[in-house]
Amino acid sequence: MKKILVTGGFGYVGSRLTPHLLEQGHDVRVLDLMLYSDSGLTALQGHENFGEFESRFSLVKGDQREPAVVREAVADREIIIHLGAISNDPTGEIDEVMTRQVNFDAVGMLLAQAKDADVKRFINASSSSVFGIKHEENVTEMLEPEPITFYSKYKMLSEWLVVAAASDEFVTVNIRPATICGYSARQRFDLTVNKLTADAVRKRVITVHGGEQRRPNVGMTDMVNLYGILVDADAGKINGRTFNFGFENHKVIDIAKIIQTELADLNVEIKVTDTLDKRDYHISSQKILDVLGYQPVSSIQQEVANLRKALEGDEFPDIDAEEHYNMKFMEMGRSSSCHGFLAR
Repeated sequence: MKKILVTGGFGYVGSRLTPHLLEQGHDVRVLDLMLYSDSGLTALQGHENFGEFESRFSLVKGDQREPAVVREAVADREIIIHLGAISNDPTGEIDEVMTRQVNFDAVGMLLAQAKDADVKRFINASSSSVFGIKHEENVTEMLEPEPITFYSKYKMLSEWLVVAAASDEFVTVNIRPATICGYSARQRFDLTVNKLTADAVRKRVITVHGGEQRRPNVGMTDMVNLYGILVDADAGKINGRTFNFGFENHKVIDIAKIIQTELADLNVEIKVTDTLDKRDYHISSQKILDVLGYQPVSSIQQEVANLRKALEGDEFPDIDAEEHYNMKFMEMGRSSSCHGFLAR
């Protein structure tokens, strides 16, 4: 059993990861402001094994930019999985200063406090969007990032903080996921596969904006599985390193066709419109296959099937509700509290 802190543990990925780690037998603490809803916490409390989980679960509800909140969260933890962030490119464009404070300043403070608290391992969720627009056939970790949004800019810069903090006593690793798809209790429908699937199930129409952009994807099941593996992974293989993580690189129009095929019985129509979003890249995850021997356990098709079950089970009665869209629902202001910690 490891004592783990998951920042953003009730966000989109965290709401699946937190119960997964508890099922593995770990002691899990979540640090989360729960900006979007408390649906992840509610789902955990309704889990069939929550009675057994409860003694190994704790929650610190608060802002990861607040030094006192972070100090409470990191106390007695061995491992931190850092998911908490202003997530996705459009949301990060709302306010550059706020995005920097959450996605960069707070990472530096969290690393410093983690080392002070004798945390042994730090697993950082970055993003493959740091690559921006790339035309190479395979975008490997050796290619220089070219971020084109505030979100990806500060994700890229925070990777350097994580690498610089690595030591024999403090194991750190960056993971750059592709766009994640699939079901979560804190569901997002502002992600390509999820949005197209929801529209297909509820409206019988998939609207594709552009279509020729390449978008790497990774299934939620794989994402959660990887974080569980990294908790115990050989330090010598991961320390101070950065890994891409995404196994299906498709044009958006081809993603639509995969969904259409999986939902063939619904007779879904595909419509194509213009787009201003030109982000285009094709990542290679060969490094994580070679170093960790990771093999994918899911696929877009499987994640679509799982999400369909939730949608048809009426778990999300309004797919257009604001809480499913980060940019629509998020209410967060600026906070310079991290600089108070820096200037102490």
